Amino acid sequence: MSRNYKFHNPEGLYFVSFAVVEWLYVFTKKEYIDIVLDSLSFCQKHKGMEIAAWCLMTNHVHLIFRSIGGLHPANLLGDFKRFTSKAIVKCIASHPKENRKEFLLGQFKKAAQKASNVNDYQFWRHDNQPIELWSNKVIAQKINYVHQNPVKAGLVLRPENYKYSSAKDYSGEKGLLDDIMVFRNFGM
Repeated sequence: MSRNYKFHNPEGLYFVSFAVVEWLYVFTKKEYIDIVLDSLSFCQKHKGMEIAAWCLMTNHVHLIFRSIGGLHPANLLGDFKRFTSKAIVKCIASHPKENRKEFLLGQFKKAAQKASNVNDYQFWRHDNQPIELWSNKVIAQKINYVHQNPVKAGLVLRPENYKYSSAKDYSGEKGLLDDIMVFRNFGM
């Protein structure tokens, strides 16, 4: 599994998915979800992350984004994942009502022991593969895929009813993140 993100076009629009190690269900508590949402918002405001679509599931994230601030997309995503990894592990370790604390931290420690570039805990898997979105048709397909994820998982009947995604922004309502780059006319 390659740990290098292969973003060949620094100005490109990319689809990425990344999961928690062992596909563990971590995003079941608001505190952990908020770390991801706050980090995405920070990256939008301060690091030049332009988000076209996103969805946070219980154990993984789908993201369509590009870097507009001069930071290479691989570095931008790497910064996001490093920060959220450390912050979520710290939050789990100090959470007074986390009954899975020992299990989760043990799994993160075990994953770190298998990785050559991780010291204590590995939170995110290293096998995400960025896909550059090079046409309106491909952009539309990936946005649909991102927004349909909670529907296919049986969590909601309609994408815009899922709180932790940009589907609400695409339905004309306000979602949880500001400044979503909504694609309306794909010209297909």
